Amino acid sequence: MIAKVPLILDPQPEGGYTVTSPLLRGLVTEGDTIAEALYNAQDAFQVVLEFYQEDGRSLPLETFVENADEPLRTEILAPIPVRILTPEQENISDEVP
Repeated sequence: MIAKVPLILDPQPEGGYTVTSPLLRGLVTEGDTIAEALYNAQDAFQVVLEFYQEDGRSLPLETFVENADEPLRTEILAPIPVRILTPEQENISDEVP
């Protein structure tokens, strides 16, 4: 069985990333690089799973993927420079023909 966990990677001013999950509030870890942070998130997930089991709780159903071959949805927020054009630059006219 495969678990899918939404993760938030927050860059830190001193470098590296803090990883949290909006689905699993106890999942918190960090890493110097994105790869290290994601690797550490796997360990943090195992710790959260153990806590859930000790408390007799189940992880949220949306945590699990039935078909491991099915692609997972990925969301990425990426900074994209925006250039605002004036109507003249866009060749747009406010006049009605």
